[in-house]
Amino acid sequence: MMRLLHLIMALTMLLLPIDAAHAHRFAPSLLQVEETTSQSYKIIWKTPIQTTSNVPLEPVFPEACKITGKSPAVQVGTGLVIVWTLNCAALGAEGLVGQTLSVTGLGENQASAIVMLSLRDGRTYQGVVNAENPRFLVPASRSQSAVMSDYSVFGIEHIWSGLDHLMFVFGLLLLVGGGARLLWTITAFTIGHSITLAAVTLGAIDYPVALIEFIIALSIFVVALELSQGLRNAADSKDAPQGGLIRRYPWWLAGGFGLLHGMGFAGALAEIGLPQGNVPLALLFFNLGIEIGQIAFVLLGLAIWWVVRRKVAVNTERWMPWPIYALGALSAMWCIERGLALAS
Repeated sequence: MMRLLHLIMALTMLLLPIDAAHAHRFAPSLLQVEETTSQSYKIIWKTPIQTTSNVPLEPVFPEACKITGKSPAVQVGTGLVIVWTLNCAALGAEGLVGQTLSVTGLGENQASAIVMLSLRDGRTYQGVVNAENPRFLVPASRSQSAVMSDYSVFGIEHIWSGLDHLMFVFGLLLLVGGGARLLWTITAFTIGHSITLAAVTLGAIDYPVALIEFIIALSIFVVALELSQGLRNAADSKDAPQGGLIRRYPWWLAGGFGLLHGMGFAGALAEIGLPQGNVPLALLFFNLGIEIGQIAFVLLGLAIWWVVRRKVAVNTERWMPWPIYALGALSAMWCIERGLALAS
């Protein structure tokens, strides 16, 4: 039964949008608005190059605002960045406060966008627009309930767009199976990444981004190596030992590498930004969103396993190596790519 669970986790992996070159290609777009002078704004629009529709994703500003400058699109990583200057003097002293910002093409591309507004007096506003709610009304003040809901969504979106993080969890599932061992292992991973997510976000520690991204890929490769060693032991003898310390005590591996994955989560949160006056609340619910997304991933795999166990008869001995070798190949590719980036 445990081998069948491993096989079903492989089917879960195949359903994910795998991209060997980039683990965060489907991140939400970002509309960043910064007040530079009275009623004048600098607009930064960053959107993924890859979309699911020919309909472009484009920000929409109040009609009274006039675009006074626009830069050509520049590729930055997996996204395109355009910078505008916007004059909203016609709106009066409050400027964009009380006005609506929106993005077209969200429904056609099944996408979402983060809206961030910074005013010269220190006020900040943030929100998420999507197909169901394509408009963001800039409020006079930001409620705690809005921070809680928005940052929970940010966390869920990040874990599901971060294929490298999900593949580490997937490898842990293959390594430990189900039951209490899975509970302790996932809990250790959660504790690890929660510690460094908070520490980095609050400015207690700093880290080299490129190195951490490389080690995150390496953590997945280490799990794949341990899984492949288990395959070799099983092939050599049915009485082979159950593996080394990693297989017997996987929570140490999960907790240790969880510290590194938390730094990756912190990098995503830094791009989103934190609301003034609600930093602990935003941090808490961003982490909660990550946990919700992580649990949903685990439950999806278990649900598929439950269905297939009752409906489909499979030769687990024959199919078992496939997900392990796929995980190893994908993580090795990330190691090479990020290692070259680190060396350059």
